[in-house]
Parts: sequence; C-alpha cells; structure tokens
Amino acid sequence: MATLALAVAGAAAGSALLPAGVTILGATLTGAAVGAQVGAFAGSFVDRALFGASGQSRALAGPRLTELRITGSSEGAPIPRLYGRARLGSQLIWATDFEEEVVTASQSGGGKGGALGPQSRSVEYHYFASFAVALCEGEIAGIGRVWADGVELDLSTLTHRLYTGSETQAPDSLIEAREGAGNAPAYRGTAYVVFERLALAPFGNRIPQLSFEVARSVDPFASRIRAVSLIPGAGEFVYSPEPVTRKVGAAGNLPENVHTRQGGAEGSDWTVALDQLEATLPNVASVNLIVTWFGTDLRAANCEICPGVDLADKVTQPLAWSVAGIDRAQAHLVSVVEGRAAYGGTPSDQTVVAAIQDLKARGFSVTLTPFLLMTFPPETPSPIPTPARPASPPIPGAAASPSRPPLASPAPPTRPPPQPPSSPPSSAPRTRPTSPSMMRASPTPVPRSGPTAASSCTTPTSPRPPAASTPSSSAPSS
Repeated sequence: MATLALAVAGAAAGSALLPAGVTILGATLTGAAVGAQVGAFAGSFVDRALFGASGQSRALAGPRLTELRITGSSEGAPIPRLYGRARLGSQLIWATDFEEEVVTASQSGGGKGGALGPQSRSVEYHYFASFAVALCEGEIAGIGRVWADGVELDLSTLTHRLYTGSETQAPDSLIEAREGAGNAPAYRGTAYVVFERLALAPFGNRIPQLSFEVARSVDPFASRIRAVSLIPGAGEFVYSPEPVTRKVGAAGNLPENVHTRQGGAEGSDWTVALDQLEATLPNVASVNLIVTWFGTDLRAANCEICPGVDLADKVTQPLAWSVAGIDRAQAHLVSVVEGRAAYGGTPSDQTVVAAIQDLKARGFSVTLTPFLLMTFPPETPSPIPTPARPASPPIPGAAASPSRPPLASPAPPTRPPPQPPSSPPSSAPRTRPTSPSMMRASPTPVPRSGPTAASSCTTPTSPRPPAASTPSSSAPSS
C-alpha cells in the first residue's frame, strides 16, 4: 500500500520539479516517471517494515533490563516504634537479582485470495523480583491495607509472607534457600514482609515504593477482651459476607460494601473486619450484633418504629433489600442532610442471617441487639412545647420530608398542684439525738401528692408536737 501511495506522490512531484524530463544516454525520461520510481522505492521499505517482505517474517523485541532498580534502602535507617495503628513506609532489607522471563509470540497475516501472508514474531521480556521489606519494631498484631506507589494492592493475588517481629520467629524459607542454611537472618524483633516473584511490569520494571497499614497493641489489654459489639448497625448491606453493587447509569456499577482490596475479589468489608477482629482480639468469644430500625417522631403517641432505606430508587445486585417482608418501595426513607442520607438503612434480613451464620462458623456466640435511631423531618413539633421552645430545632441542612405533613403540637400536659405532706399520727414527740456522732443535716422535705405522701421520710430537727387527734394525756412530759 505504501509503495503505490508513494509512487503516485512521487510522479506528481517529479512532473512539478522536472517538467522537461531528464536525458540520459540519448534517452529522455519524463519527470513523472523518475518521481514514480523514487516514490515506489521508498514505499517498498515502508511496506517491509510494517508487513514484512513477501514470504518472510519479521521480529520485534520489547525493552530489556540490564539491572534491577530498587527504592528505599538506606544503611543505618532507624526502625520505627509503633503504638496503635498507623501507615508506615518500608525499608528494603533483602532482595534477589531480577528474574527474566522471555515470552515469544508468532502471528501470521492473511494474503489475497486466502494465501498465507508474512509472519511476525515478537519477543517480550517480563521481570519478577523477590525481596523483603522491614516495617517497624515487633511484635505487631498484623497489617491492613498495602499501597504500591500510592495505589492499594490486592494482597490475595500476590505471594507474600508476614513476620510479626517476635523474638522466636524463624528465617524465611526463600531467604534461607537463597543464602544457605544457617546463613539467613531471622530479623527477630523486627516486623517484615517477604514478597516472592512480584511482577515488576505494573511498576515500570522496578520495585515499587511500598507503604503498609500496621497495627500493634500497646499493652496486653487486647488479650483480655472477651466480647465486642459490632457496629455500625445502620447500612443496608454492611453485614453481607458477599460483595453487593448498585447500578449507576446505563451500565455502571459501584460497590455497596467493598471499600478495600484486602478481601480480594470475593470478599466484602464484613469479611475483612472479622479477619482483623480475630487477629487483633484473639480471645473474643461473644459478639453483640447491632441491628438498627428507625423512629419517626419524638412524641411517643405519634412515633412509628419501622425499617428504613437511604435511597428509594436504588437497584442492587445480587441481593435486593428486604426487611420483615417490606421491600424498598414500601420502606421509610431516612432524613436527608445536605443532600445525603443522615444514616445508612436498616440491614437487609438476608445479610443479618448470613452474618450470624458466618460468626457461628468462626466460633463466636452471637447476641442480636435491636437499636433505635430517630429520623424525622425538621418541621416535627417538640414533644413538650413551651413558649421558649415551641418546636424541636431543625436538623442542620436537613430537607423537609415530602412524605410526611407537619404534625400539630399536642397540648401541654396538666399536672396536679403540689400538696403539703401530711403527718402520720404519733403517740409521742421525737427529740433531737443527743449523740454528736448521730447528728446529721436534714434534707428539705419534698412536697408529694397522692396516697404516698404519708410515707415520705424526713428527719425532724426539733420536738414535734402531738397531733390534734391524739389525747394530750398520752404524751410524756418534757
């Protein structure tokens, strides 16, 4: 194709540059003929470079490394000491030479009429590295997320081993195999991670800059915990062990319960959380599972207790939200604050059942605890209106609920006026105690009403005269 195109272009250029032609040994060649030959000659080189010569093959070779580039290795670098949970960088403490893998691929092109065209052969070089990076002083509880050049890694797809930095940890098997038995350090007291045959192509054929989310217990307190409460309690699919997505637009999907790659392709945030629970609190035996429903009014007479959702038109898969036989279209819609739901929805029934089954399979005893959150429009009146507070303050930034009209404020409750306490009949007056150790301050009597007023207990501070109904002759003389 390039031969024909450049031949035509050369003929046009020759006619313009050599209108009288060229005379060689008495023969005259037109400018178009000369230009066409030059263009065809140049086009033939282009065709051979792109498609190969007829019946021949061409070879293409990819880039190739001459040495391994590493990052983050410093002699005498301090070992961090961690308290709690933090994101830490890493120091390269051991590495092998890069491993080269040659991949050859052949492809044949078709010719006109079904004839076999020229073949092309490509050679690619893939590189892998095995190395170890130090994290901090041990002993740590474990690691969470891992980032390579700022992008979170899916550790489930990588061959790696974590050493928590105990004083009894053994050398890594790969390091010992490379260095020889008895020559491999165990790095006792230092937490480190070994990566085996990490593909370097996604990182520009170099070892990436790695950072880790590391957790370390400050004291033995974690080993004393026997029971925990699992929250948030509000979230439509937060307790689902399998990933759930919601439909966005015509063909888009966003995760509902996957916000980290620690669980791999088949794990949800629930799975990651339980794995971390078992690693961080190994002696926990009981789990209190919180499940939230919603109250719709601050006044008990008007309040409804019902499950709620954060969006009325959400489409999810593979699970659809359902609680107590109520689907999403029939569920209460929680309050909206600044354009977003104030709470997550009530956990779907099938996710609660799956969560309990998962907890039981891991050996936990489970207690299901209902929890109530209040969600109501800002125009809802106060339960006990007063002149200073005629209605409950609106939620900041909350939008009015179109599904519930404003409710009238109830009349303030009437309370009976306080009655003075009545004195029980007494046959004799009581006097102040004479012992200093028995003297104490007397509380002010609280007015009470009803039949329980006579049972109120007060300590008299002076002799009490006899009641009017009691004969005076029965009272002792003072």
